[in-house]
Amino acid sequence: MKIVNIEITHEEIPLKKPFITALRRVDNVEFVRVKVQCDSGLFAYGEAPATKAITGEDLDDIQNSLELIKPRLLLKSIDEALEILHASSIGTSAKASLDMAFVSILGEKNNQKLFTYLGGSTLSFLQTDITISLNNQRKMLQDSIDAYNDKCEILKIKLGSDIDHAIAVTHDIAKSLPDAKLLIDANQAWNFDKTTKFIEAMKDISIELIEQPVPAKEIDSLKKITQLSHIPILADEAAFSLEDVRHIIQTQSADMINIKLMKCAGVTKAVEILEYAKEHKVYCMLGSMLEGPYSINVALHLAVAYKDVIRYIDLDSPLLYRDKVNDLDFEFDHSYIRLKE
Repeated sequence: MKIVNIEITHEEIPLKKPFITALRRVDNVEFVRVKVQCDSGLFAYGEAPATKAITGEDLDDIQNSLELIKPRLLLKSIDEALEILHASSIGTSAKASLDMAFVSILGEKNNQKLFTYLGGSTLSFLQTDITISLNNQRKMLQDSIDAYNDKCEILKIKLGSDIDHAIAVTHDIAKSLPDAKLLIDANQAWNFDKTTKFIEAMKDISIELIEQPVPAKEIDSLKKITQLSHIPILADEAAFSLEDVRHIIQTQSADMINIKLMKCAGVTKAVEILEYAKEHKVYCMLGSMLEGPYSINVALHLAVAYKDVIRYIDLDSPLLYRDKVNDLDFEFDHSYIRLKE
């Protein structure tokens, strides 16, 4: 079975409302989609969003990378293409789009659903968090209440560099929604002092985790925070590759790891990280950027396959789309996700 065509297109999905973090504002999900076709008739899709603030790749970078490597992949088997792809120097998001398509084809070749091909068994449901965008105190509280009342009990709160605002918002939400699970995401906006101030202010507040409070390169600071914090610390931007994850786990610089296909270069590399985390008894979040339906779909299959390692799922993009899409193997009932019959 050989690859005979790779089609590359730009796609865009409008959001219900702007998505705002300490790093960026997004009004539409923009991504590059690939369709990989084999001579057997099998085909699959992959996608990569523009997340220059995180992966360093914009849409043009991703498309140029794909066009550059495409001639090297044509007329190759899927296994050969995977080897060529991961030996290349193109960006991680571009790699992820092709990798997820290749792995999906391997599952189809074996007449297996992707989660089964990845070693999983069926699960009654998954539950994703829902993102509460950075905004003023009153708006964030109202958005949290609205989400919770819409059966989204796990709230991922995006906070910025103003630590007093961060503390006030978190207190407001925790007081108003005592049964909600709160995931705090600073997106690298804090330093050591701000983070410890926040942690101290949360002594009587139930928080599930704090995600990447300090800049990715400040691993020593992250380690010190992890050692003193009563709240679990999740490494995100500091953990792209398996090598990054090994270093964080071996040095105990974070309690958990956020795995994203766009950071680690696809399903193949995510599986390596998940197996390493399982071996070292470290729980993970399976996260995402703002992504299209096919890449979310693949991530959900991975979440089913590794439900014993993945404690949190941050795959809420379909809940944020303005209009419903039909390109998923899963259906979203608010934050609850089930495999379609």
